[in-house]
Amino acid sequence: MADKTTSRAVELKIDGKKRVFDIDNPELPDWIDSEAFASDDFPYDKKLDRDEYDATLEKLQIELVKVQFWLQATGKRVISVFEGRDAAGKGGAIHDTMAYMNPRSARIVALTKPTETERGQWYYQRYVATFPTAGEFVLFDRSWYNRAGVEPVMGFCEPAQYQHFLKQTPRFEKLIVDDGIHLFKFWLNIGREMQLKRFHDRRHDPLKVWKLSSMDIAALTKWDDYSEKRDRMLNETHTTHAPWTVIRANDKRRLRINLIRHILLSLNYDGRDKDAIGEIDRKILGFGPGFVK
Repeated sequence: MADKTTSRAVELKIDGKKRVFDIDNPELPDWIDSEAFASDDFPYDKKLDRDEYDATLEKLQIELVKVQFWLQATGKRVISVFEGRDAAGKGGAIHDTMAYMNPRSARIVALTKPTETERGQWYYQRYVATFPTAGEFVLFDRSWYNRAGVEPVMGFCEPAQYQHFLKQTPRFEKLIVDDGIHLFKFWLNIGREMQLKRFHDRRHDPLKVWKLSSMDIAALTKWDDYSEKRDRMLNETHTTHAPWTVIRANDKRRLRINLIRHILLSLNYDGRDKDAIGEIDRKILGFGPGFVK
């Protein structure tokens, strides 16, 4: 058991019930363990079979290599934005997408908090500086949408800055798309018990403990605040030119497969093999605010 003097137990209200969660206790509470996978009304009762996942993923990664050849031959550009609550699976989805792509023309952007100089710039400026050149595929592990979620929830921006962001972002993204960049925006949606389980796993796995940040701990009691900001973000920045693709992410395997499929089916690259790609699981992937519980 965790030392009571260092305990970080918090009281949470989940589905009308008061629950106590102590992330430092190595024993995962039964009410989390039994409900995590089914949380957020997840439509499956177990993970995608590992062998099926591995075989499918390999086919999709072969197609992603074709995408890179096409980008290099045509000079086209791709931006893929990965957003979601902490522990939603962004990093793993990015890893599987990037695994066999040539790092000379595919890269991950994961910016740290802005410097004093950056705080004085146009908000989007430091993101624009990382945009792809001809033939590049850029994946954002969090993006300018920090200002739609973590910043207003945690008090890192002024209310006026938040309001301005929601107004300006559809215009900003119209400029991106009009310049010929393929823009994907992914929101990975997980249930509350699943997030708690993943936080607990990180806390007690010596190989993953570095993933658990002070921001994760602070977020434990702010689920509803984040939900409200997510809903407003989706409502105000889901547009025809830059739609939000929403993926139910309790099963990381189904998440990654369907995310990559969506990218591949959206790009008209040379040699595209639709049979190898397969069909989107519409229980897992949808679009806009209507696909969020």
